[in-house]
Amino acid sequence: MSAPPAFRQQLLAAIPRLRRYARSLVFDSQNADDLVQSVLERALGHWRQFDPRRDIVLWLLSIAHNAHLDALRRDRRLDVLPPERVTEAMDALQPTGADVGLRLDILAALERLTHDQRSALLLVLVEQLSYAEAAEVLQVPAGTVMSRVSRARVTMREWLEAGSGAPRGTALRPDLRRVV
Repeated sequence: MSAPPAFRQQLLAAIPRLRRYARSLVFDSQNADDLVQSVLERALGHWRQFDPRRDIVLWLLSIAHNAHLDALRRDRRLDVLPPERVTEAMDALQPTGADVGLRLDILAALERLTHDQRSALLLVLVEQLSYAEAAEVLQVPAGTVMSRVSRARVTMREWLEAGSGAPRGTALRPDLRRVV
């Protein structure tokens, strides 16, 4: 039996937030789209497990988080770029039309954070989840989320003020202190 229309409507309404979270996790729109597709397939395949009293966005973000961790575990291979491809990889971080509001220096600093810190920070700051909701998504205590967000903010602030979060050749702007 396929998912009921009401569930499908909720799923469709949640896609923009899911896509934004996926893009911030993987830093690549094509891989983010693959992650979103995987999450939607899992959600449709297990729609009976969804508790309608729960927020569907939290449920989907939990699925996305777990799917991303699964992919990281699966792809534990260390990919080393040859020096001639480093510039090409850095160019891939350049914002596209959909990324206009994102700054390269913040993206570079975000990418340097540990996965745990980045996930917590993105859920609280970008997705605007409460600490309790982020804890539910990440399946950790709320205090752990608070600690990870705090450490991530401090770390990013230090990197951005020192200029080490920015890709080579990117000047940091003085207004970044307000962002992090």
